[in-house]
Amino acid sequence: MIEQAYVQADDEIAPTVKNIRERISTAVDATTGTALERLKCWLQMPVDSTFAKMSDSDCQVRAKRVGGLLSPGEGGLCEPSDLSVAIGVPAKWTAIDKAVKAERAVYVNGSTGHVGGAQSKFNNERNAGFHVIVFLAVGQESEGRGYYLGFDPDVSATTESRAAWKALVTGDPETKPQDFTATKSLAVIKSMILGSSEGGFGPLVRKYYVDTGKAFPKIIRA
Repeated sequence: MIEQAYVQADDEIAPTVKNIRERISTAVDATTGTALERLKCWLQMPVDSTFAKMSDSDCQVRAKRVGGLLSPGEGGLCEPSDLSVAIGVPAKWTAIDKAVKAERAVYVNGSTGHVGGAQSKFNNERNAGFHVIVFLAVGQESEGRGYYLGFDPDVSATTESRAAWKALVTGDPETKPQDFTATKSLAVIKSMILGSSEGGFGPLVRKYYVDTGKAFPKIIRA
């Protein structure tokens, strides 16, 4: 699994945190459809706060849609060639750096256990199947370690994302996504992705410490 961490207030990325937050907020506000359709556009959700079942497994379709919405730069969503193929790996990541700096989101497809979160409902012993996330920026820490800023729509991905979701949707009787009003759906989407701090993000946006010198593990077809 790619090592992941949350954004800190002093992290410097390209594009900036402010730029990415504005792009996300604008795109979320412009999303059309019913309250449930808007939720499904941005979030891969459980059917309720117990996480016993996820509402869909459409990560590929979702990543292409949100990636396009978050790509105002010329060229739109960037879809690199297969990252599990070893030939030309460094060049692929150089192209990805160029794309995110030009405000193009990058479609990142990898094996379930490699690009997903540690608590993801989709993890399995064989690491079969794939998951798709979207990279939005590139950064480097003070000691020189590089990372990418990624958006993973999977609400079940981490302990933090699960806790945030439960805090948003649990009620008496328990609120389920299909019951959300338009106002509630918008608030949930923004809370999960943007969080409450102008200097950071919610639990679905994380730093990914990619080894750009190695190919991704091969995807095992389920």
